Amino acid sequence: MRALWTREAERPGLSRRATPPRGRPGGTAPPRPAPEPLREGERPAALLVAMAVCVALALAVITSAATVKDLSRHGGSLPGALFVAAVLAALARGMYLRRYWAVLAFEALLAFQILVTSLALVVASTVAAAAGCIVSVALSGWLFWKLVAVMGRIQAGER
Repeated sequence: MRALWTREAERPGLSRRATPPRGRPGGTAPPRPAPEPLREGERPAALLVAMAVCVALALAVITSAATVKDLSRHGGSLPGALFVAAVLAALARGMYLRRYWAVLAFEALLAFQILVTSLALVVASTVAAAAGCIVSVALSGWLFWKLVAVMGRIQAGER
């Protein structure tokens, strides 16, 4: 194996040592600039989408809890639904006020949803169910990634 390496290295145009990429010494990339803090009253699109999702989910939970005839038979309860709706409403308000904790908590919910939907994809029995799982994971992953940048900008403004 060593002979192959030396023969390859001795060919014209190839050097024995790989050259580090241009930039800082040692081959590391230059550092990224610090994120720009959010301006007064600025709410990025990803934050608005996350707030809308929280409000829509809170309304859906309340509506479904109020319209299901025998909620306890389906594994739910009205106080539990009200608690979940209140948590989602608090997260929406916290994100409206551009609070780091609210965005972080919503990202934790997104991560949990991505994991559960990915596991549901394993047991999907129809093409429609599998497609729904894939769409859910893709949209949640996109929102999660966009909110990471928003969190950086919120945190940059707090310093």
